[in-house]
Amino acid sequence: MGKVRLVDIGRHLGVSSVTVHNALTGNRGVSDELRRKIVDTAKEMGYEQNDSAKKKEEAVGEFRKIGVLIAENYLAQYSTYYWKIYQELSLIATEKRCYTIIEVLKKEMEKRTLELPQIIKNGSIEGLIIIGEIDKKYLRMLQRDSDVPVVFVDFYNNEIAQDAVIADNFYGMYRMTELLFEQGIEEIGFIGSIYETSSIMDRYCGFMKSILEHGKTVPQEWLIEDRDAVGQVGFELPRCLPQAFVCNCDLVAGMTVSKLQELGIKVPEQISVVGFDNYLYPGFADMKITTYEVNTKAMAKVAVDKMLKRLRNPAKGRNLEIVSGHVVWKNSVKAKNN
Repeated sequence: MGKVRLVDIGRHLGVSSVTVHNALTGNRGVSDELRRKIVDTAKEMGYEQNDSAKKKEEAVGEFRKIGVLIAENYLAQYSTYYWKIYQELSLIATEKRCYTIIEVLKKEMEKRTLELPQIIKNGSIEGLIIIGEIDKKYLRMLQRDSDVPVVFVDFYNNEIAQDAVIADNFYGMYRMTELLFEQGIEEIGFIGSIYETSSIMDRYCGFMKSILEHGKTVPQEWLIEDRDAVGQVGFELPRCLPQAFVCNCDLVAGMTVSKLQELGIKVPEQISVVGFDNYLYPGFADMKITTYEVNTKAMAKVAVDKMLKRLRNPAKGRNLEIVSGHVVWKNSVKAKNN
């Protein structure tokens, strides 16, 4: 039998590895009865921590408390992609002897009252990871009124310099657009609210790089906003349609396929569609959309590593790290020979 891990004990008892960690290290949040049960089970399963493992765990930040902040508008009906990133991040943090405390940033706090997160106010955390872009005014307040280190995930801000990790949005979307040109498709539209987030802007810029390199132009009606002022996703297709749509995410790509099908248009036989993320949103049928897969596990690992380095060395210089993904060919693009 291999070495027993915290996650093995958690699975055996039906609790999270964070709960197991808290119980074995004497942290709060675990009842006395459950703590005794976890300690007894760990002994029965032969859980042990050797000296080399202890040294390694201490080196990456043992017992660190990391806060995670996600804006309320990203937790709408379909916006569950960031939960996936949080789950990856939480698991990696646990493996590095840290645990995470999540808080949802209410729209009122972000846009009007500009209050610090409760997890900062009550001193619950040593560092903060923000998943998904939030208002610049709020970021400035956070920088002014709090001294906890911050890491941005899936966005960056040059004005408010912080550690950040993002997907390769520019090259990824450039590659998706090139894929369409390689199939002989030259009339291409873009669906995404360009000024909504830095990620969408970068994806649009990658799209336009490919368009310009091929000497093409994009009619204004083929540049489609995909969400309203409060971030709710929704859009209409133009009367005159291109040969393909490049969509800023798979959610929008799936909605585009549905709208085309409602018009009696076949995908990919008549119009091709590509997305970004390679994430199947709950409640949506798997439409086998050709897309660019974001390596969320690698992004989460980089974010946690950045935070631990920052906690060990607060004076360390800030930097942006870009995590590459890869093209995933499915069934929503018409191949050149078909």
